[in-house]
Amino acid sequence: MNKKKYLDEEELLEKAIGILTEKLGPLETSRFLAITGKRRIESVKRHRKWQSGLHRTEFLQEIFNKENTP
Repeated sequence: MNKKKYLDEEELLEKAIGILTEKLGPLETSRFLAITGKRRIESVKRHRKWQSGLHRTEFLQEIFNKENTP
């Protein structure tokens, strides 16, 4: 059986950014990295908006009632 060595996160990021820079150039690499960050922020905003309209008691009752229903 082969043992596979996984790269630590620092080394993985370094290699991935190096490959992106080599293939796309520094400007396009920078644009790509910025795009992935924007999606995360948008999902957080969407989740916070959902939470702001949430009624905690009703939500928990709905969740726990579904679990107890056959």
